[in-house]
Amino acid sequence: MTKILLTRHGHVDGIKPARFRGKAELPLTTHGLAQADALAARIAQHWKPVAVYTSPLERCVVTGAKVAEACGIPASVDQGMGDIDYGQWQMRTHEEVEKAEPAAWHLWRNAPHLVRFPGGESLQDVVARTSNALRMVLAKHPDDTVVLVGHDSVNRALILQLIDQPLSAYWRLAQDPCTLNEIDVLAGGDVRVGRINDTSHLDRA
Repeated sequence: MTKILLTRHGHVDGIKPARFRGKAELPLTTHGLAQADALAARIAQHWKPVAVYTSPLERCVVTGAKVAEACGIPASVDQGMGDIDYGQWQMRTHEEVEKAEPAAWHLWRNAPHLVRFPGGESLQDVVARTSNALRMVLAKHPDDTVVLVGHDSVNRALILQLIDQPLSAYWRLAQDPCTLNEIDVLAGGDVRVGRINDTSHLDRA
C-alpha cells in the first residue's frame, strides 16, 4: 500500500483578493512559512514518510523542504506537480476577469472541464501531468508513505482522479494552504481516503 500525504504550499500573496497565480513565482509570506512549519511538525509527529515530491515553484519547494527537514528525508521536484498555466489570465484578479470576460468567467465557474485558458492549459492538461507524477510515485513507492506538495488546482485534479470523479466536480473540493489529504492506494488500485482538506494543525499557525 502507498500512503499519499497530499498537501498544498503555504500562504502567498494573491490568495485574497484572489488572483490567477498559476506559474507566477511567489514566495511564502511570513504566515505561509508558519503554516509550513506547522504542517511539517504534524507530519513528522504522526507519519514516517520516505520522500517528498514537490512542484517546481518556489512556494512548494520551500514548503516541501520544511517537511523533508522535519522528517529527515529527501525532497525532489516533479514537473508534473507544477501549477496550472492560466496563460493570459495569470496574475489578473478574479474580479478583473469577471468584468472583462464575463462569458469565459461564467464557464470557468460552472463548467471548468470545458475551459482552456487563453494561451494556457486546460484541466485535462493538468490531469495528464499529475497522472504521470502519480504513476511514478506508485511505481517507486509501493509500500511507502510519501508527501506530495502541490497547488490548489493540482491537488483537486489528483484527488478527482484518485476517487474516480469527473473534472466537472472540480469546485466541489476545497484545498486550503498547507492543508493535508491522506489517501491510501492499495495493491490492485483500490483507493481509501482518510482525510481531505484537513487544516487542524494550522490552528496556531
